[in-house]
Amino acid sequence: MDRYVVAGNPVEHSQSPRIHAAFAAQTGQLLDYGRLLCPLEGFAATLKQFAAEGGKGCSVTVPFKFEAFELAPRRSERALLAGAANTLRFDAEGWLADNTDGIGLLRDIEINAKRPLAGKRVLLIGAGGASAGVLGPLLAARPSELVLANRSVDKAEALVASHSSWASIHGVQLKSASLADCGRGFDVIINATAASLAGAGVPVGPDVLVPGALALDMMYGPKARPFLDWAAAHGAEGRDGLGMLVEQAGEAFQLWRGVRPETAPVLAQLRAGLGA
Repeated sequence: MDRYVVAGNPVEHSQSPRIHAAFAAQTGQLLDYGRLLCPLEGFAATLKQFAAEGGKGCSVTVPFKFEAFELAPRRSERALLAGAANTLRFDAEGWLADNTDGIGLLRDIEINAKRPLAGKRVLLIGAGGASAGVLGPLLAARPSELVLANRSVDKAEALVASHSSWASIHGVQLKSASLADCGRGFDVIINATAASLAGAGVPVGPDVLVPGALALDMMYGPKARPFLDWAAAHGAEGRDGLGMLVEQAGEAFQLWRGVRPETAPVLAQLRAGLGA
């Protein structure tokens, strides 16, 4: 039976094994999908051992998405644009790095939440691996403006610089900003920082929201609850990252198995199970 894992630190909270088990049952694929806790200084060695023992691929979570990209000699176009990878495939041709985060987020926003981004103002908070993975697809959705805000502005500036040509191609005004001065009145706010994971407060003020804005936190479960409560308290529609998680997993499953699973029933099943 082909083996896959989600690799990260921490990893015990991950719902990916449940998601991929549901995809496998739905599509008739035989596979085993588990969790792989990687030491912070031992990601490469741990992953190479898994591949040497017959592993076929892995999902990559915090904090290893940049390192995963560097490990693979072959990279998809979307991984190259992001400079980060959340999906690896091990086969006879060598390791392949991909990034399914962005398309997963976009599908959740535009299809599941029914919020087309074309012509909208978007605030993306954070300039780490999560933002790197989603920035390209968000720009391809052609919002009128996208502001990338981060505590360290230089990191936001670097990510904006690497995507400036892509933004221009799609007619999007792309800017970097500090968290304290990122602007007001956005239609969509995406929290891609580790603030929720660490139990910290919402990193921006409520003036970033227009009435009825979509405020999405990439975390899910109890960790996302303070952000969702903050959004509701200020007249926004709060959304957690569970839909993004399922949608990006569907993309990864197709990359590994050549079969596209139906994500909607799996997302509904997961939300019911988690009471989310």
